[in-house]
Amino acid sequence: MKPSTNRMLTRIKAIYLYIKENGTVTTRELADEFGSTPRTIQRDLNVLEYNDLISSPHRGKWTTTQKKVKITS
Repeated sequence: MKPSTNRMLTRIKAIYLYIKENGTVTTRELADEFGSTPRTIQRDLNVLEYNDLISSPHRGKWTTTQKKVKITS
């Protein structure tokens, strides 16, 4: 796996865990927390949303779904 792909997957996992731990968060909060641009965070959120792991009940706010997830290191 390319280093950039591994970095992206690590960031997506961290974003998912951050949302799960903090409840509903905004895209801006995530960008600030992870030191990324809002556009990069949005791409990561799109991956999570496509896989039904998060949803956006209000525009720009994100929360986890009830889908069961097995977290591995």
